[in-house]
Amino acid sequence: MINVAGVISIIIFYVLILGVGIWAGRKKEEGNDSEEEVMLAGRNIGLFVGIFTMTATWVGGGYINGTAEAIYSSGLVWCQAPFGYSLSLVFGGIFFANKMRQQGYITMLDPLQDSFGERMGGLLFLPALCGEVFWAAGILAALGATLSVIIDMDNRTSVIFSSCVAVFYTLFGGLYAVAYTDVIQLFCIFIGLWMCIPFAWLNDHVAPLSSMEVDWIGEVKREEYFYYIDYALLLIFGGIPWQVYFQRVLSSKSAGRAQVLSFVAAFGCVLMAIPPVLIGAIAKSTAWNETDYKGPYPLTVDETSMILPMVLQYLTPSFVSFFGLGAVSAAVMSSADSSILSASSMFARNVYKLIFRQKASEMEIIWVMRVSILIVGFLATVMALTIPSIYGLW
Repeated sequence: MINVAGVISIIIFYVLILGVGIWAGRKKEEGNDSEEEVMLAGRNIGLFVGIFTMTATWVGGGYINGTAEAIYSSGLVWCQAPFGYSLSLVFGGIFFANKMRQQGYITMLDPLQDSFGERMGGLLFLPALCGEVFWAAGILAALGATLSVIIDMDNRTSVIFSSCVAVFYTLFGGLYAVAYTDVIQLFCIFIGLWMCIPFAWLNDHVAPLSSMEVDWIGEVKREEYFYYIDYALLLIFGGIPWQVYFQRVLSSKSAGRAQVLSFVAAFGCVLMAIPPVLIGAIAKSTAWNETDYKGPYPLTVDETSMILPMVLQYLTPSFVSFFGLGAVSAAVMSSADSSILSASSMFARNVYKLIFRQKASEMEIIWVMRVSILIVGFLATVMALTIPSIYGLW
C-alpha cells in the first residue's frame, strides 16, 4: 500500500529542487551559451554558495546511506570513506586547486591533453566517465532503496523518476542549477537527519549505544592492516581526480578562494558524516525483530543497504520520517546532477571538440553536452537498477 503522505512529501521536495534548479539556470547571462558560462557558471560562484557546493561534491545520497550501511555492517573503524574523501579535499586544495584555477582550465583533462596530446586525453576520459556513472548510479540506488522502504514505492519507478528530474534541470541550467540546488540539499540533509536522531535514539527497541553487547565501533585485525591502509589510500588519492571536484575549483572567482573552499568543505564533509554515523550505530543497537519490521532477521545484505531508511521508517514517528525522506531525496537529486554534468562537460570539450571537431562552434559544443547529459543519465539509471550494494557502487 503506497503511503500517500510520503508521496506528497517527496513531490514537495522535488518541486522545491526543480524550482531552485530552473531559477538558478536563469542566472546565466541571456544569450551567453559559452562553455565557461554553462560548464563553470561563468567562473562567478560566490563564497557562500561555493562552500555549500564544494561540500556537496561528496555529501549526497550515497554518502549518507553508505556511511550508515558501513557502520551497521562493519563498524566505525571500517567507515573510511567520509574521512578519506575529506582528506582528498585537503590534498586537492594544497597541491592542485591553486594551479588549476590560475591556468584557467575548463576541465581536469585539459592539462593532461596539453602534456600528452589530444588522443591520450580522450583515452583518460574513459576511467573518468566510469567513475561518474558508478557514482551517480550509487546515488540513484540510494534513493530507490529509501523510497521503497518508507513509502512502499516500487524501486525502479523511484530511480527512473528521480533520474528524469535531475537530468531535466541539469539540461536547463548547467552548473548554476547544480550549485544552487546543492545549498538546498545540504540544509535538507542536515535538518532532516538531525530531526530524526532523537526520536530513533529514544525508541524503546534501541539499546544504549554504550552497552557492552553492542559493537558499532568494529576492529581491524592484524592480517587486515595492509588492506585497510590500501583502502584508505585509494579513497584519499582516488578522491582527487574527479571532474566534479575540479568543476567547483575552476568555477571559483580566484585561485586563492578555490583553495579556501577545498579546506572548508573538508571540514563540512566530516561534520555531515555525524548524523549517518549515529543512525548506523542506532540501527546496530536495535532489536529489529521487536519492531514493525517484518523482513529477515538477522538482516541480510539486501537489508543493510537500506539501513538508514529503515531507521527512519521503523524507529521514528511518520511525520518525522518524511523530513528524513525529503533529506535523502534532495541529497540524491543534487548529487546525481553534478556527476552527469561533469562527465558530459569532459566529453563535449575533451573528446568531441579537441579530438574530432577542433573548429566546432560554442553552440555546437553546448548541444553535444546536452545530448551527453541524456546518455550519461541513462547509463547511471541502468547501473542503479542492476547493482544491489550502495556502498559498493559508492
